[in-house]
Amino acid sequence: MIQITLPDGSRREFAAPVTVAEVAQSIGAGLAKAALAGQVDGKLVDVSAIIDHDAKLAIVTAKDVQGLELIRHSTAHLLAYAVKTLFPDAQVTIGPVIENGFYYDFSYQRPFTPEELQAIEQKMAELAAKDEPVVRRVLPRDEAVAYFKGLGEHYKAEIIGSIPAGQEVSLYREGAFEDLCRGPHVPSTGKLKYFKLMKVAGAYWRGDHRNEMLQRIYGTAWASKEELGNYLRMLEEAEKRDHRKLGRELDLFHIDEHSPGTVFWHPRGWVVWQQVEQYMRRVYQDNGYQEVKGPQILDKSLWEKTGHWDKYRENMFTTESEKRDFALKPMNCPGHILIFKQGVKSYRDLPLRYGEFGACHRNEPSGSLHGIMRVRAFTQDDAHIFCTEDQIQSEVTTFTALLQKVYKDFGFTNIIYKLSTRPEKRIGSDESWDRAENVLAEGLRASGCDFEYLPGEGAFYGPKIEYTLKDALGRPWQCGTIQVDPNMPERLDAEYVGEDGNRHRPIMLHRVIVGSLERFIGILIEQHAGALPTWLAPVQAVVTGITDAQADYVQNVVKTLRQRGFRVEADLRNEKITYKIREHALQKFPYILVAGDKEKETGAVAVRSRGRTDSEVMSLDAFIERLTGEIVARV
Repeated sequence: MIQITLPDGSRREFAAPVTVAEVAQSIGAGLAKAALAGQVDGKLVDVSAIIDHDAKLAIVTAKDVQGLELIRHSTAHLLAYAVKTLFPDAQVTIGPVIENGFYYDFSYQRPFTPEELQAIEQKMAELAAKDEPVVRRVLPRDEAVAYFKGLGEHYKAEIIGSIPAGQEVSLYREGAFEDLCRGPHVPSTGKLKYFKLMKVAGAYWRGDHRNEMLQRIYGTAWASKEELGNYLRMLEEAEKRDHRKLGRELDLFHIDEHSPGTVFWHPRGWVVWQQVEQYMRRVYQDNGYQEVKGPQILDKSLWEKTGHWDKYRENMFTTESEKRDFALKPMNCPGHILIFKQGVKSYRDLPLRYGEFGACHRNEPSGSLHGIMRVRAFTQDDAHIFCTEDQIQSEVTTFTALLQKVYKDFGFTNIIYKLSTRPEKRIGSDESWDRAENVLAEGLRASGCDFEYLPGEGAFYGPKIEYTLKDALGRPWQCGTIQVDPNMPERLDAEYVGEDGNRHRPIMLHRVIVGSLERFIGILIEQHAGALPTWLAPVQAVVTGITDAQADYVQNVVKTLRQRGFRVEADLRNEKITYKIREHALQKFPYILVAGDKEKETGAVAVRSRGRTDSEVMSLDAFIERLTGEIVARV
């Protein structure tokens, strides 16, 4: 008898080997119809997989995370099936699952047109409607190579040829199309109903620019029509919020080909930058950080000691002077250790917290650059805490509370916490990793945070916590981090005098809250759709008159507000008031103040709040009180 244990602890017995599908059918017809795969003793398998031993089994459906990945992976194969049906000369390469969807790369003589993309999607729908079974078979490696060469699929043959000799590979067939894949897959194409092709882009074979440029078709797939619709609406809203588009429309910044990957901040955009930086500077001052400033260019020998010259050199901008090699710093930590080493440090000085708005440069590939979100020159709210091992937990707990407050002030309350643990290639003993990972976990627990582990995702020198915020559209942005590093103090010979009078190595905690200021401002722009909160807005109010007769009064109002520290502009143009209001509304200013003869006589203003079509007449003092309250409350 074969005993199958289900997730609820119940057991079912079978007299002979049984498939996942048959177990699902024994539970109920509804589950059998919904089954996409099975998880046997933790391993994901097709519903056709045979269970010939006592095992634990979970039936995977579209409601499960693994089920959604299966749908997306199988839809990538459906895409390849449709392309081969419409364009027989196209060669298939690879088609993985990515966040929210999938892509498939094709070798074809020319780029696919938008009209052809639409035709491919229509063909996918037709093939899915046939509900053809997806069938797995296994071939020896050399036989599989010969099979795909015979089909003219030279890329597939090359992929299989890279597999060690003597091994077997699995193939999946649906209708007239068969593809190389480890699987598993949905049992039939009829399970694939809710998908959409998004775009075509170029991609080099194996990511090497020396190879052929392939056609990469991106798509998205979901378990339900509602989920697909929600995602497409989110994309539509995201396009409206695109920080690159809003940066131009609101005259905040631009990117110029004369300096790719760097930002040209316009006056209004630089005001936003300054508000973020000055806010974070107050965070430093109020929480025991000493602000420092290190040089931009450091000698090659320092980067050799830290290991960056060997492992990170291709991402560093280098220069030479008087036969010495230098590099623009890609990070601030080595400079902070050099500052720490000046003078003798005692255990009484720890924890010692250095903060810097450090400008860093990294030679990112041009294809990865994205507005101000991914750049080559950026500034971080970077800080390093030098402490003892016993002080790590309290520093983590304090830092987490501080990060939560900062995010809340910027309008983010949904935070995801992840703890990245030891990678396979690492330095240090297992005991030291145990202690570091446990102390980070305890720091999060002491903060009342639920968190998930990311096994193997830590740095080679130590574990880290990642803090990911979610924006108004539910998109995740990993910004904050705190990392345990005993390695760099060792490499650069940092020491402090302990209570025992002996010299000891400090632990170094790398930490950022907003991370790259450029990227964080891009996130803020998209979070608020350009309508930044009053305390961050580059222009908090614009004052305009109805006619030239109010010009002097408008200037006096502006002068009064500026003297109170508000960011205000005057609009004295000889234009219709409706035109001026409409134009300023598009600029997303928090307030438009209009003054006519009545307002001039009474010392009042007609206040039009952002997003509203009506106005409220109030005294200037009352408006100042409102504006002050909003700025203090950061609403």
